Amino acid sequence: MSNEDSRRLVKELMVSEVITIGPMANLREAMHSMRKHGVKSLVVDKRSKGDAFGILTYTTLLRTIIAEEGDIDLLNVYDIATKPALSVPEELEVRHAVTLMLQFDVKRLIVTSNNKLTGILTMNDIVTAILEKLDVD
Repeated sequence: MSNEDSRRLVKELMVSEVITIGPMANLREAMHSMRKHGVKSLVVDKRSKGDAFGILTYTTLLRTIIAEEGDIDLLNVYDIATKPALSVPEELEVRHAVTLMLQFDVKRLIVTSNNKLTGILTMNDIVTAILEKLDVD
């Protein structure tokens, strides 16, 4: 990543159309939503103003389905979602977001502004931006 690229802000690379799900939804509903929207993760809504966002990924779903022997109607999203999910402000430089992702071995960060959800940033978004820059040069 060039110095210029690393100075880009998270808001420049994030996906702002985030698919969310309520914490009380069951895993079948979560899987349906992921398939319908073609995403590999869902942001789990806060239950109250002082609560934290969560994240539900394919990996977490698969681990749970195997552990629970496929009973996806009895478990709710809040039972298995990672919460609190790591989040970063949209004004953060991408290089700091990458450092956080590598340090905590995560592929997705929730992006916020004033504690409100504004997007999601994935490793794929960052790599795609780097590859696009290479194609132009």
